[in-house]
Amino acid sequence: MYYMYRTSWMCQFLEEDLKTSLPRRFVFRSPEKIRAIVEKVGNFADLQERQALDYGLEIGRGGVWLQLTEEQYKRLKIPR
Repeated sequence: MYYMYRTSWMCQFLEEDLKTSLPRRFVFRSPEKIRAIVEKVGNFADLQERQALDYGLEIGRGGVWLQLTEEQYKRLKIPR
């Protein structure tokens, strides 16, 4: 998942090749929504990865690897 702040937080999901975008995107007003997604399906192996998320939110852009279930992945492939 890639995230960026403009007037709100935009989240875009990419395939494993990091080039192909999935059609579903989310827009949030608060970075706490991004934290909630990452807490639910992120893969934090160590403190450094958490610090990288915090830094990305601080500077207004970043990305994280998510461990999605097959069902979650299928829902992201459906445009809305």
